[in-house]
Amino acid sequence: MRMSQKLILPRGYKPLLGVTETERAIKALKDFFELNLATELNLSRVTAPLFVKAGTGINDDLNGVERPVVFSVKHMPGVRAEIVQSLAKWKRLQLAELGIKPGYGIYTDMNAIRPDEVLDNTHSLYVDQWDWERVITPEERNVEFLKKIVRKIYSVIKRTEQFVYERYPMIEPELPEEITFVHAEELRRQYPKLTPRQREHELLRRCRAAFIIGIGGSLGDGTIHDGRAPDYDDWSTPTPDGYHGLNGDLFVWHPVLKCAFELSSMGIRVDKEALLRQLKIRGCEERKNLYWHRKLLRGEMPLSIGGGLGQSRLCMYFLRKAHIGEVQASLWPDRMVALCRRRNIRLL
Repeated sequence: MRMSQKLILPRGYKPLLGVTETERAIKALKDFFELNLATELNLSRVTAPLFVKAGTGINDDLNGVERPVVFSVKHMPGVRAEIVQSLAKWKRLQLAELGIKPGYGIYTDMNAIRPDEVLDNTHSLYVDQWDWERVITPEERNVEFLKKIVRKIYSVIKRTEQFVYERYPMIEPELPEEITFVHAEELRRQYPKLTPRQREHELLRRCRAAFIIGIGGSLGDGTIHDGRAPDYDDWSTPTPDGYHGLNGDLFVWHPVLKCAFELSSMGIRVDKEALLRQLKIRGCEERKNLYWHRKLLRGEMPLSIGGGLGQSRLCMYFLRKAHIGEVQASLWPDRMVALCRRRNIRLL
C-alpha cells in the first residue's frame, strides 16, 4: 500500500463489482438500509432543504471554520442563502414543527457541499447521508440511552452486511457481533503518544467496530479528539463514569484501505444548559442571539438525539471499494483521477 498526497492506493486492488453492477448494488443496499433504519428507530421520512437562509444559525457550522457555499437570491433582496453542510439543527426545528412525540423521529436524504474538504479516499466535495433525529425525554439524556441507540444502528449495519453477502457471496461478512464502546479520554490514556487518528487506527485494528464517545470535549491533556460545533451535540455534560459527553462517532475497520473508517457522527443534542455552557467554552456566546438558538433557549424545540449516516461511506464499505469516488459522482483533481486509474480505481 502506498500513500500519495493522503491518497491510499492498495496494491493489487481489483474491484469485486464492475461499474454497472456497482450501480445496481448501490440502489439495492440503500433501499434496504433506509427501510431498516426507519423501522429500527421509529422514523418517518421528510423532505429536506438544499439551502437555508444565512444568519439564522440553522446551518451546521461543523468545526466552525469550514466555509458554506453562499449565494444571493434574485427575488429576495438582501437575503443570502447557504448550501447546507448538514441538517443537524434544521431537523430539530422540524421535530417541533411536526409535533413529534418522544420515541419517534424523522429522517431525510441530506445532500451537502463542503468546498473546504480535503479530498482523499473517503472525503468528497459532495456529502450524501441519511440525517435522522428522534425526540427523547429528559430521563433519556444519558450515556446508556446513547449506547442503546448506537446498538440499534449497528444492528441495521450488521443486517445490511448480511443482505449484501446473500447477493454477492464474494463480499464476506467481517463485522463483529458486538460494537465496542470507548470514551475518547480512555483512548488517549491507552495511546498517549499517538494522534487521535492513530488512536482510531489502533482501536479499530483490534476490535473492528467501535463507537468513540465524547467527540468535541476537552481531554485530560487539554486537547480534543476531533472538532464538533458547540450548538448541536452535547459533548460537555458529565457522565457517571467520570467523563464528559453524550455524543460520538461510529467506526468500522475498512478491509481494503486497512484503516479506521467513520460511518456515522451522532449524539444526544444540547439542552439549554449545555448550549450556554458550550457556547461559553468556545467563545461564541453571541450565537445565542440567533434565530435557532433563541428558539432553543425559550424551550420551543424538543430534546432530541440525532446524527448522520454517510450513504456513500456505507456503500464504499459494504462493496469493498477503495475510493468514495467509485460510488458517487463528484469532482476530483486530474492527478488523483490518473493515479487511481493506474491502480484499477475508476472514479465516477
